[in-house]
Amino acid sequence: MDRFEAMRLFVRLVERRSFTLAATDLDLPRSTASEVIKNLESHLGVRLLDRTTRHVTPTLDGEEYYRRCAAILSELEEAEAALRDARPRGLLRIDAHPLLTRTFLLPHLPDFLARYPLLDLRIGQGDRWVDLVREGIDCVIRAGEPEDSGMIRRRLGSIEEITVASPGYLARRGVPNTPDELDGHQMIGFISSRTGEVMPLEFSEDGRLRHVVLPSRVTVNNSDTMADLARLGLGLVQAPRYRFAQDLADGVLVEVLPEHPPSPTPLTALYPQNRQLTLRLRVFLDWIADILGSAKLSAVRRRAARARTRAV
Repeated sequence: MDRFEAMRLFVRLVERRSFTLAATDLDLPRSTASEVIKNLESHLGVRLLDRTTRHVTPTLDGEEYYRRCAAILSELEEAEAALRDARPRGLLRIDAHPLLTRTFLLPHLPDFLARYPLLDLRIGQGDRWVDLVREGIDCVIRAGEPEDSGMIRRRLGSIEEITVASPGYLARRGVPNTPDELDGHQMIGFISSRTGEVMPLEFSEDGRLRHVVLPSRVTVNNSDTMADLARLGLGLVQAPRYRFAQDLADGVLVEVLPEHPPSPTPLTALYPQNRQLTLRLRVFLDWIADILGSAKLSAVRRRAARARTRAV
């Protein structure tokens, strides 16, 4: 194995913290991976890794060597891409929320794969905190304002948010025309994973945002459960429009206070600082940004259509 391949193995090993996982990622026998690292340490004259029966961790020398190797390999990939046909290739690992993946990514995925035939995708679906380096993930896509995680951020766009309730709930409580008419209403409480507190409802009013906390008989920390409770008529909820598109079309839920929508939710991609933006990740993020741009344009057209209807 040449020097660059040994460096690539070492980088993957530090990120995965496991000889077995790193060897699997690079399609190598575990015994070969172990021998390569042994030879690399012998060549450098330093111990790069501390090994236990379950994990491997870099030594101080190993951490420094890892940072330099990661930078060198990123530069090498960019240089090779510039000299050959500059087509993205290889495996790209991403993680995104399941509903967001199904709504925005999957319908357009065949076109993306046809456009980049040398690129393969591994898609993880979740909304948990992800250690990109340890888990070998190239980027995560998250809704909302991300915490300062030390990751590089790229804003991809924003998602339209709405307020909804079931027809049965509105028949019992009445249909509010302004946020001032929310007395006597209740919401389904949703606990923020960041603060541990129930999130207030949000309404735009006279160019500003107004936060309203209504009584809630049921409080949850799962967005799917929150949506189910709204369908059961237990209160008002706010969520991205795409979550309730079919419910609205079927009349299962009704949009409430459309003239006072919540603020849009930003959608952000995060990837590690110690990696350059590879060509395969760049084209993927550009593709998602285009999809979300089209979705945002559709939202603007819907609002304009509603305005024309009211004017008539």
